[in-house]
Amino acid sequence: MQRNTSRRAMCGGIAVAVLVWWGPAWAGSYLNRAALLILESRAEADILRKHLSDQELARVVLEICEGRLEAARGMFVPPEVRLAHPHLVIMLERYALAADAAVRGKPENFLSIEREARDEEQIFRSIVKQLGWDLPNL
Repeated sequence: MQRNTSRRAMCGGIAVAVLVWWGPAWAGSYLNRAALLILESRAEADILRKHLSDQELARVVLEICEGRLEAARGMFVPPEVRLAHPHLVIMLERYALAADAAVRGKPENFLSIEREARDEEQIFRSIVKQLGWDLPNL
């Protein structure tokens, strides 16, 4: 009986140690993925802003934005940063909507929606910071 109790205590201790060690690793992986999604979204929006009349470019950017959004919706989000993730998704949705506005030939809508995406990025970064994390500088 005492041997089973000791074994359970040891297994429980190992499980806690693994979770303590992996928690930051999971959050770190998430933050790397989030930083990549943000970096690429901003880069594409910057390119598209300079070529708003190129609807074929806008169509390609829209397809990429939709893929990025799907990836973000399906990715693992560790509990340490769960409160921030909806803002990352909203930001990616806004970038997709901005690209869609460019496809439809509405540059004024593109600029407005892109601004909303950047505002949402700042909210995401702020929440991540409040949770005690920093986005890596890729």
